[in-house]
Amino acid sequence: MNFFEIIKPYVEKLNKNEYGLLDYVIKNMDKIQNKSIREIAAACYVSTTTFLRFVRKIGFSGYSEFSTVIKYTVLNSDKQEDKAEPFVEEQSKYRNEYLKNIEETVRVLDERKLLKICQVLDHQPKLYFFAKGFSKYSAEYIEYLYTLNGFIVIFPKNHEQRRLAYRNVQLNDVVFVFDYEGEDDELIQIIQNLQSQKEYALLVSITGANNNTIQNMSDENLYLFTDELKVSGVDMTSHVSLIVIMELLLYQFMEYEKSKQ
Repeated sequence: MNFFEIIKPYVEKLNKNEYGLLDYVIKNMDKIQNKSIREIAAACYVSTTTFLRFVRKIGFSGYSEFSTVIKYTVLNSDKQEDKAEPFVEEQSKYRNEYLKNIEETVRVLDERKLLKICQVLDHQPKLYFFAKGFSKYSAEYIEYLYTLNGFIVIFPKNHEQRRLAYRNVQLNDVVFVFDYEGEDDELIQIIQNLQSQKEYALLVSITGANNNTIQNMSDENLYLFTDELKVSGVDMTSHVSLIVIMELLLYQFMEYEKSKQ
């Protein structure tokens, strides 16, 4: 009965306008859980008929079921406990889910957001990467990739380096934060420190689609899809979708540069 489990099969079928509605719902779950369909439709600048059509398209029978599931998801979002589960997925099923997550990550990438980021990258700013846990290892490859293509990348690898690095961020730089859950206390504190300045650098986050703190604090947020996997308490979650997003952003930037010639 989790919202994200219900909508997952339908996300790839949404058009840009419908994806905009989904984006609003995800970012405002806690605010809309007790609102009427008229109030939500008005906030999205669409008719109630349009919003109801969207609700049905993402897998719900009607607004009543949609509202109930939203409340359930919000209520249980803070009650999830990590459980060590054996890796018992059949390999064929896992491969299918693996590929599906990559496809959905690519499918929901907002080209307007990518273009906006590319326009900033065009000025060759310094790039700051902030990541922890296993995301760090993906970020190391991304750092290499962007450095190879002429960018100056600052990627602090531990707490002390991160504490010093964010203080050097300038207005014209770009800060990328990689955190699937979007709730890491240290990364949130770094963002708060950056945003405490009167003017601050463009902040781009890459997180899961679930409504989360880092997502809501960012200037631009890109969603990734993956299945969280733990084996005997060890995080085995795939980070390929993160790499895919950053590679596609770089490829889009290259196309943007060519279009100017």
